[in-house]
Amino acid sequence: MRTLNAAETAAALPYGALVDALLQMFERERRGEAHAAPRTCVPLAAGGVMLLMPAADLCFAVLKTVTVHAGNAAQGLPVVQGDVTLMDAANGNRLLGMDGNVLTARRTAALSLAGAMRAGRKGGARMLLIGAGVQAHAHAEAFAEVWGVRHLQVHARSQAHAEALAQHMRARGVDASAVADPTAAAAEADVVVATTNSCDPVVPPQLRPDATVIAIGAYRADMAEVPPEVVRRCAVFVDTLEGARAEAGDLIQADVEWSTVQAFAGASPVAADRPVLVKTVGHALWDLAAAQLAYKNQQ
Repeated sequence: MRTLNAAETAAALPYGALVDALLQMFERERRGEAHAAPRTCVPLAAGGVMLLMPAADLCFAVLKTVTVHAGNAAQGLPVVQGDVTLMDAANGNRLLGMDGNVLTARRTAALSLAGAMRAGRKGGARMLLIGAGVQAHAHAEAFAEVWGVRHLQVHARSQAHAEALAQHMRARGVDASAVADPTAAAAEADVVVATTNSCDPVVPPQLRPDATVIAIGAYRADMAEVPPEVVRRCAVFVDTLEGARAEAGDLIQADVEWSTVQAFAGASPVAADRPVLVKTVGHALWDLAAAQLAYKNQQ
């Protein structure tokens, strides 16, 4: 079994091909040809936790293993560490190992694009990015590469981190800048992306009628990046209904009408006369799609 390091994993997962791989996985999920077991959580020493996320389709199986140790930061060690193993579903042979952190970052950004496409959105030139961490970097790169975003404004708790990300994107040919107040940027943006771990809403309510809002940070019922009044104005799309009902605090706190929420696999596009909210919480099937693509690119 070959194992890819972080740089090799990134190179094996170009964003455009990864979006296509996810769109194909949505179809396999819809047809009942792919499935994932519930995430398993195992307590570890020193307050850590291990997460196990398996999935399989007719040809391949995948297992992502993630450990989280908050105390690692004080020791100069990574807080989150992960790896992904792809297997042959017919015989269990281990085929490829990948860096789990890189795979997760890239497939999450690609998932945001794929979900927006399922909602009927096709692109946008102006983007507001709220957050400046790993996921923010991935989303900035993915949207510039796939959707051709050329004007990017970055808002984060740390102005220095926001400016560093803007500088990174300027080096990639994007007109990027850091902003201390996201309100004006939100009112002009085609796409607003929130990638924070905030418990309180960070997306301004002043949005264009045809805006696309993407929220990936809130993963508990007590967390929300999008204000309830914005959620209620939007056509809402999620990666999985089961995951969103349990973890999407943005939707739970807005008391969303779940019968109107569409999952990506069976989504019908909506007209551009109201904002769209794309909310993802993650699923092992998306890891499977990414791992299959990485394996194909090694052949």
